[in-house]
Amino acid sequence: MHTAKETVSRRSIAPLLLAVCLGASVLAAPSANALSELQKIPGQPDPQATDQQNAQQTQTPPGTSPGVPMPDPLVSQDSGQSADKTPGASDDSKPVEVIYDISKAPEPVRRMREQIVEAAASGDLERLRPLMGTGADQTQVTVGEPTDDPIGALKDLSGDPEGDEILAIMLDIISTGFVHVGAGTPEEMYVWPYFAEKDLKALTPPERVELLRIVTAGDLSDMQEFGGYNFYRLGITPDGKWKFFTAGD
Repeated sequence: MHTAKETVSRRSIAPLLLAVCLGASVLAAPSANALSELQKIPGQPDPQATDQQNAQQTQTPPGTSPGVPMPDPLVSQDSGQSADKTPGASDDSKPVEVIYDISKAPEPVRRMREQIVEAAASGDLERLRPLMGTGADQTQVTVGEPTDDPIGALKDLSGDPEGDEILAIMLDIISTGFVHVGAGTPEEMYVWPYFAEKDLKALTPPERVELLRIVTAGDLSDMQEFGGYNFYRLGITPDGKWKFFTAGD
């Protein structure tokens, strides 16, 4: 049997015990957080943050936003094709050697050139026909599809019905200096006039005068704006085949 004094004492202790328990639970929570914080050693990176950064670097290239593809290079590495249209054209970065001495060309080239000059000077277009070959070796006189009748095509290109104008142009073209292009390649060629391989904006005064014997001042201005010579040119292969006589770029 408990006395009244004992009952009062127990009632006084109960609230105290409750307060102690509540205080212990409050203090226990921060201790759990503190334990996780103790795992972070000062001066060392957070393992979880490091894993996230590694994952982002693996998925996204440096310097780009996630989901944005890397840009293409401004300059293609495999570019390097020449803009020249002349078969066997030389690299624009190299100086063009202009040749005036026909004796420096191979004998088959000299012989074909002489025959072309004689035929054109005769005023008879038909005298050019035997020099033009046939089939795959036929001289190209039109850009694009080959023609079955190169003489007829030349006559159509001439400003007169007989073809005298085109013969005069041919003589003017083949009387200029020439260039040797594509040496050692299947496209090796001797090409008249040398302007086909020159920067027309860098012509010397004598070269300008020589070109103006072939074209007008207006034509020259248009060519300079266009970016290159686009009048008639004539090509002969090293073995003496007349390859082309065409106008264009």
